[in-house]
Order: sequence, then structure tokens, then C-alpha cells
Amino acid sequence: MKTQDMISMLNLKDPDELDLLFKQAYAVKKHTVGTNVYFRGIIELSNICTKNCFYCGIRKGNTEVQRYMMTFEEVIEAAVWSHEQGYGSIVIQSGERSDAEFTGFISSLLKEIQIRTNGELGITLSLGEQTEDTYRQWFELGAHRYLIRIETSNPILYHTLHPADHSWSKRIECIRTLKRLAYQTGTGVMIGLPGQTVEHLAEDIQFFMDEDIDMIGMGPFIPHHGTPYHNLVNGFDGEAALERALKMIAVCRIAMPDINIASTTALQALNPTGREMGLLAGANIIMPNITDTKYRASYTLYEGKPCLDENASQCIGCLENRITSIGESIGYRQWGDSLHYVNRKS
Repeated sequence: MKTQDMISMLNLKDPDELDLLFKQAYAVKKHTVGTNVYFRGIIELSNICTKNCFYCGIRKGNTEVQRYMMTFEEVIEAAVWSHEQGYGSIVIQSGERSDAEFTGFISSLLKEIQIRTNGELGITLSLGEQTEDTYRQWFELGAHRYLIRIETSNPILYHTLHPADHSWSKRIECIRTLKRLAYQTGTGVMIGLPGQTVEHLAEDIQFFMDEDIDMIGMGPFIPHHGTPYHNLVNGFDGEAALERALKMIAVCRIAMPDINIASTTALQALNPTGREMGLLAGANIIMPNITDTKYRASYTLYEGKPCLDENASQCIGCLENRITSIGESIGYRQWGDSLHYVNRKS
């Protein structure tokens, strides 16, 4: 797909034209990856973070956040529960740390999860920048997917969103290292960032294609009061943000038919049916939150995070109803590996 075609699609405003775009993306999805939705139960392990990204609610500089770290048994309990419910996979997500205590803790978790679920539960990690040795060890212990969002593929824009000690090139190198180690490799961008243009978003899609990415987790930029962008909270246009995000999902599906694309929780923060809208725009992954509710309010990357008081059992029932209501089914007890990854490795 040509960059100009992507820009044209991302610029669409007419409701009828948008409807056609989403229908085209859904047809591509149905033809290539089908209408099974795969669950990735998210465990929000910790909001302790060494990074100070200007847009993130758990940035190191936000002193209003009550910091936490789940215990070993709490994480294992959530993973085992997920396996018992028929979830194919989990995602262990955390603020970024690379110290030996943290990386060793993850290694211990991976070993125990493998034992307690007979190696049947797929494991995705989203733990930021690590050394190649750490990535390799985690892969050997059973993690087979890794998501590290670039947030923007444009280095100039990246540096306006991060402190000077944050490295765009290091982030890119991590993505390439993960691919070299045979992980199913995922990345993603934030849509609607201050200073971002439609041309930037088209470049992001081209970046996904050039880097041969297997899975994408993108979300709309939603300003948070505990960040340097707090002045954007009032007057934030959620409807426009949702439309931009859905267009990005659709164009990614059309440009990269066989990848996995997540319909993220942030979409539901903008519209009660946002995640279903994401599925109908071409996404095929849902990430139900299985973190203990006592921690959820402390893991708010953006304003208006939904389901803070909904326990995991309530969440699964709600999602079942939402997904079947749009004519799709849930791939229980299936890892739902990226078809792109399967084709890339064959």
C-alpha cells in the first residue's frame, strides 16, 4: 500500500466513507484471520517505573500515584485463574524496570506459571527495554510474545514526548532484538499525540511494515492530569480521538492483513462500546483486565480508565456478551498466535 493511500484513508471524515473503510477492513480480517477473538488476560504487575514519559499517568515524576508491586502469589493466582477460565494467554505488564531484582522476579514467575498451567497458557510480556540476555532468558523460560510500544516512529516527535535520557534508537533496537530471538514481536503507537500529523501516522504504519511486525497494540492519546499535558484534559475531544484510533486500526488491517491487532481498553474509555467498534474496524485481540481490583486505580496511564471496580469474573461475562452481540466468537484455550508470525517463520 502506498503512503499516500494511507494518508487518504486516515483523512476520511464523511460518515459513509468511514463506514466503507471499516467494512473493507472487517472483510480483510474475516478473510485472513477470521472472526475468532483471542483473549489476553492483562496482569498489571506494578506501576513502579523508571521512565518519565510526558504523557503517562504512572511516569516516575507523578508523585500523586500510590506505587505498588503485586506479590508472587497474587500474580500466580491470576495466571492460574485465567487458565482455568479458558483464556489462551496472559499479558504481564508493568512500569519499566531493568534491575536484577525485577528481572529475576519475572524469571521466577515464568517458571512457576509454566509449572502451574502445564505449559498450556500463552505468555506475553510488556516490560519495556531490557538487555538481550534478559530477553533471551525470558524466552527460554516460556514467554513467547513481547510487546514494546514505540509510541511514534518519528524520532523528532518522540523526543518532544520524552526526557532527554530516553532513547528512540534503543527502543528500535529492542524491537529488532526481540525479533532476532524469535519472539512474536509487537509494537504500537499512540494516536492523536500533541504535534502528531496524519503523515506521522502513515509513517508509523510503514514502520510496522518495514520492521515486519507480528502484532500491534495501539491506543488513543488521552491526556492525564498527572502529566505535563494536564492542560489538555479539559476540552479533550473523545469522539474525535476514537475516530482517529478506529481509522488507524482499519488501515493497519488493510495494509497488514495477517497480523494480530488489539482492540484496547482505552477505546472503551472513549465510548462504552469502543472495544466492539475496534473489532468491527479490524482488530482481533481483546485484553481483559484480570488484575485484583485493589490495584487498578493505581495503574491509570490515562484519564477515565474503565472497569476499575469490575472483578475478573464479571469482566469475562461482560466481554462474552459484547463479542457475541456483534457476531464474533471467542477462541477459548487457543493461543491465537499471529498468522503473520507463523507465515514469517515457515
